[in-house]
Amino acid sequence: MRVLLTGHQGYIGTILAPRLWAMGHDVVGLDSGLFRECTLRAVRELPTIRKDVRDVEARDLDGIDAVIHLAGLSNDPLGDLSAPLTYAINHEATVRLAELAKRGGIRRFLYASSCSVYGAAGDDFLDETSLLNPVTPYAESKARSEVDLRRLADRDFCPVYLRAATAYGVSPLLRFDLSVNNLVAWAATTGRVFLKSLGTSWRPLVHVEDIAQAYLALLRAPDEKVHNRAFNIGQTEENYRISDVAELVRRIVPDTRIEFAADASEDLRNYRVNCDLIQHTLPHCCPHWTVVQGIHEVHEAIQFSGLSSDDFEGPRYSRVAYLKRLLADGRVDQELRWLGALGAAAA
Repeated sequence: MRVLLTGHQGYIGTILAPRLWAMGHDVVGLDSGLFRECTLRAVRELPTIRKDVRDVEARDLDGIDAVIHLAGLSNDPLGDLSAPLTYAINHEATVRLAELAKRGGIRRFLYASSCSVYGAAGDDFLDETSLLNPVTPYAESKARSEVDLRRLADRDFCPVYLRAATAYGVSPLLRFDLSVNNLVAWAATTGRVFLKSLGTSWRPLVHVEDIAQAYLALLRAPDEKVHNRAFNIGQTEENYRISDVAELVRRIVPDTRIEFAADASEDLRNYRVNCDLIQHTLPHCCPHWTVVQGIHEVHEAIQFSGLSSDDFEGPRYSRVAYLKRLLADGRVDQELRWLGALGAAAA
């Protein structure tokens, strides 16, 4: 297939793109390039439409057989940067892209939703039929998109919603604003497993490579198995309280101790997720990574790269901090669009 991969220069996209190539797909990327300077290691270039997802035109979809839509403001802190902007990028632009895809005769549309749509849910296990209770603009934007994409579904248009658990693991566009990666980075560079919340909340966790594998499986799955369905992406056994993750990090990273921030408080986001549906539907789609393995992997990557605490807490590996720097430097406007020659050079 010829696949349009939006957000191909992001944390998941830089893992997924080479796997699509390896399966013989023709991949076209679409990315505004906001974070392309944040790479940990070089990535293979691919044909790219250098464009904000809000500005996609019908001609950008010419010859495309399937869309994998990853582009957007990618986590809760980014969503809190500007709620209206989050809805414009994550919700409105998503629905518009899907409408263009449907009009263009594109059948398969894989949407990067999130388990964060479950929000404040308590300690009971949730599955894809559970009520959604988003508590942040980011999560709300994902829930709204699912609702509107469902209205577009028909026998000629097959949207699928991937509700990924909280990601961790090493990627060419590494992020340290994700819970597991962040705790390992603090431990490896300061000796402190530093918790900014009380750590009592539940969270399902999944390696970025297992997320990529789920996209590959759902891209080629028969319509009748996946049409207009949501799938939790992760493993049911890999739900953890954040404090338990901190304890695992303490045990794995030598000479470390757990420490709480002075203003640590309870996190409203609290959800424990059953991820069995995708494996029952597509038995060959089986996640392989565990959090323990991921902690070892991230620790080794930090040691190999020589990153310091200034590096991982700085803007290069934190999405909100990086966008704030782009804004402060006058490289993007308040709508996160590139400005003038500075923006053109970066894009």
